[in-house]
Amino acid sequence: MPEHIIVGMSGGVDSAVSALLLKEQGFDVECIFMKNWEEDSDYCTSEQDYKDALLVCHELGLQLKTVNFSIEYKKRVFDLFLKEYAAGRTPNPDTLCNKEIKFKAFLNYAIQLGASRIATGHYARLDQHNGSVILLKGNDGNKDQSYFLFMLNQHQLKKAIFPIGEMTKKDVRNLAREKGLPNYDRKDSTGICFIGERNFNDFLHQYFKSDPGNIIAVNQKIVGKHDGLTFYTLGQRQGLGIGGGHGEKEKPWYVVDKDIKNNILIVAQGHDHPDLFHTYFTVEDLHWITNQEPITKNLNVKIRYRQLDQLCSININNGTANVTFETPQFAVTPGQAAVFYDGDICLGGGTIESRN
Repeated sequence: MPEHIIVGMSGGVDSAVSALLLKEQGFDVECIFMKNWEEDSDYCTSEQDYKDALLVCHELGLQLKTVNFSIEYKKRVFDLFLKEYAAGRTPNPDTLCNKEIKFKAFLNYAIQLGASRIATGHYARLDQHNGSVILLKGNDGNKDQSYFLFMLNQHQLKKAIFPIGEMTKKDVRNLAREKGLPNYDRKDSTGICFIGERNFNDFLHQYFKSDPGNIIAVNQKIVGKHDGLTFYTLGQRQGLGIGGGHGEKEKPWYVVDKDIKNNILIVAQGHDHPDLFHTYFTVEDLHWITNQEPITKNLNVKIRYRQLDQLCSININNGTANVTFETPQFAVTPGQAAVFYDGDICLGGGTIESRN
C-alpha cells in the first residue's frame, strides 16, 4: 500500500504543486482545507481560497475535505497576539500558527484520518543528522520560510514533508501552468487571514481603545501626538502624523522606542539615526529543533522575515540568549522572532525580549 499523506491545501499554487508532486510520486494523497478564522468575511479570503483549492483538487482527481480550527486558532494564537500588542510588543503570529495549528491541530487530525505524514507548501527542506531531523532553508533564497518554522519539534518534523523545498517559486508556477492547474498565476498571500488587505491600525482599533499621548523626539522636544502605543511598532515610518516645522524637512521620522510607563512614543529623523540601530539584544523562550543548544557561539541570525542572515555571537545563560551582532541592525523589535542558523541549517530561536 502506498504511504497515505494529507496535504494542507490553502488555495495557493504552492500547496497545489505539493499535492501534484506527491501524486506523481505514487503516494496516496488526500487534501484538507483548513479554516482558521470566522470573523471579518469581507477581508478574509477563505471563501475564495476554498474555491481555488476545490478547482485544483478536481483537476488532480483528489478528494478535498474541510476542517475548522477557528476555536483553536483564537485560543492558541490570536489571544496571545492581542496580549503581546497590549504589552507594547510586536508579535509574529505566523510562527505560533505553524506550531499550534498547522503542525499540531492539523497534524493530529490528519493522523486520526490514517495519514502517516502531512505535507504543506512551505519553502523549506528536511534532512537527517545523527538520528535527528534537521530543518534546512528552502533552495529559493527569496522564498525560504524556515524562519516561520523554527518552533517545530522533532515529532512535528518527522511527520512533515515539504515537496517544493528544492524548487524556486518560478519553477513552481511554471510546473503548475504546464500541468494545467487553474491557480498557477494566483497572487501570493501577503498576510495572515484575519488582517487581510486592509489598514492594520484599523484592524487593531477593533480590539484596543485609543490612549493618546505625546510623540517626543530624541532631543526631548514634543513633535506630535500619538493615538496609543499599541498602534505603533519600532522602526515604523508611515502614519506618525508629525507635521512640518519639526526637525529637518527632508528627513522622515521613525519610531525609536516606546516609554510604556509614561505613554510616550519616541522618534528620530533619518533611517541612519544611531538610536534606530542596536548591537546587543536578548532572546527568551528558546526552542532548539534538535533539542540541543548550538555548540558554536558564532552563528547567523534573522530578526525578521526576508532579512539577510546577520553574523552574531551568542551566549546562553539560564535560558536566555545574549546576542551580539557583528554589525548594528535596524529596529530590533521586542516580541518578534530571532531565528538562528548555521549555514543552511535552521537551529531554532526564540522571542526578542530587550535590546541595547
